[in-house]
Amino acid sequence: MSAPWPCTVDGSIFHRRRFGIAQTAHRKVSILEDVTISQTSTAPRLTRADGTPLRILVVDDEASLTDLLSMALRYEGWEVKSANGGQDALAKAREFKPDAMVLDVMMPDLDGLQVLSRLRQNNDDTPVLFLTAKDSVEDRVTGLTAGGDDYVTKPFSLEEVVARLRGLIRRSQISVSEAGDSRITVGDLVLDEESYEVHRAGRSIELTATEFELLRFLMRNPRRVLSKAQILDRVWSYDFGGKSSVVEIYISYLRKKIDAGEDPMIHTVRGVGYVIKPTS
Repeated sequence: MSAPWPCTVDGSIFHRRRFGIAQTAHRKVSILEDVTISQTSTAPRLTRADGTPLRILVVDDEASLTDLLSMALRYEGWEVKSANGGQDALAKAREFKPDAMVLDVMMPDLDGLQVLSRLRQNNDDTPVLFLTAKDSVEDRVTGLTAGGDDYVTKPFSLEEVVARLRGLIRRSQISVSEAGDSRITVGDLVLDEESYEVHRAGRSIELTATEFELLRFLMRNPRRVLSKAQILDRVWSYDFGGKSSVVEIYISYLRKKIDAGEDPMIHTVRGVGYVIKPTS
């Protein structure tokens, strides 16, 4: 059995022992009882700052799903480990220290949200890509609210998972300003691109990688109204499939952190988008 790349992946389809995935000139994947894979990718390879492979932890209680995802991620040159449940994920995260995590929401021991909560309680800010049930808006919103960075819904394509992980990793990596001054200042709000620190009126503000990237985009364009489409393209680096509500969710997160107890700096322009400007 074969299907064109990207293949559709859902835990429910892994009832056959033999299946295959094939693609055109860029990628070719064949999965049988013995796995054989060949791939040519034109995307730039992402590595750690020291040049070593990125580390990705894949967490799902479906072994066939973690195996397939792990193969796809290893094609990117990344080091991959898998965990079969929430407790196993926490143990592997401590040992492996991944650069990003693919985390299923529904698992029998600890679900993905509980795993994320424990990670964040331990000051572990590893970017997390959630796997959620198809069309489960509640799962998606809950995952983002809990501190997850992004999500894909089942069934999903392998290319989509890779693309979203690449976006998460790029957003979480610290980039040094070539101009020498790594700070962006709007009014009393200061964002340091080198140290990833944010302060308002001397108050330190803790942000997730995605929140930081969104705030940086706004602050690089002060007094300029940015549309949801522009924000999706710049911050998430792909078409979000029409689910622009993710922008509203993250804008609300920033407002709670940036504008809490202060005159608001982040404003909505109805029907147009969002703008940040110093208070008068």
